[in-house]
Amino acid sequence: MSEFNKREEGFEKKYALDEEQKFRAEARRNRLLGLWAAEKLGITGEAATAYAKEVVAADFEEAGDGDVLRKVMADFAAKNIALTEQAIRSKMNELIAVAAAEVKAGK
Repeated sequence: MSEFNKREEGFEKKYALDEEQKFRAEARRNRLLGLWAAEKLGITGEAATAYAKEVVAADFEEAGDGDVLRKVMADFAAKNIALTEQAIRSKMNELIAVAAAEVKAGK
């Protein structure tokens, strides 16, 4: 195997690892967002965990964060909880940093 092929294979493996970590971090962020939202909605215990799983599942509806954001916003609206889209996006940004650190740490 030539040096170029080895280098190319190394880059491909790194890309695959980076994408896997990104996916895991986003799923973890969505779970954390679901737990945060559950608290705001007054949901506790196993119901909060189940709600967090619903938020994670919502991310599979379409590419990007829009589907998760819409779910949480709709649930807040249904309970008359006034949080802006910007506030929720801000929380998502905060939680992606936490989730990415946890994934890198192997948690």
